[in-house]
Amino acid sequence: MNLILIAIGAALVNNVVLSQFLGLCPFIGVSRKVDTAAGMGGAVIFVITISSAVTNLIYSLVLEKLGITYLQTIVFILVIAALVQFVEMFLKKKIPSLYEALGVYLPLITTNCAVLGIALINVQKSYGFIASVINGFGTAVGFTIAIVIMAGIRERIEGNDIPESFRGTPIVLVTAGLMAMAFFGFSGLIK
Repeated sequence: MNLILIAIGAALVNNVVLSQFLGLCPFIGVSRKVDTAAGMGGAVIFVITISSAVTNLIYSLVLEKLGITYLQTIVFILVIAALVQFVEMFLKKKIPSLYEALGVYLPLITTNCAVLGIALINVQKSYGFIASVINGFGTAVGFTIAIVIMAGIRERIEGNDIPESFRGTPIVLVTAGLMAMAFFGFSGLIK
């Protein structure tokens, strides 16, 4: 039951984009089309879930044992960069259209603060291996939910008559703020 609460909490209550404000660059940059947003969400699900597992193992089996936990950030960044390279090579070879659509935002997963943030939160909350993986997966699903909803909204408002001063990024930020308030309604779900 505790693992289910971790997953729901990570996906909805403590949504990485809408309540922790991590991962805003790809959230705003890739949310123009639902297909592209879903592809980015899938890549982020893979990277965050696997990096949560690998960083937990490295932290508990290597860094803690050797007493060098102060190196966690550097080690976590290297693990995340390697995973993103793997995803990039896979997409380039197997799904070139998605690779082209994601463009510069795919390598930016390496510097996506949400990926590193979750690895560090897992350590900070002293999650075990399974809890870290569940938290990573839940967080990534929450990111995917948020980016796909944002893409759907952006597709719908694209043809609307928006005042000149609100066109582009301002309306996206207003929309993100409204989505954050809507997701705030989940805060009573888990105590």
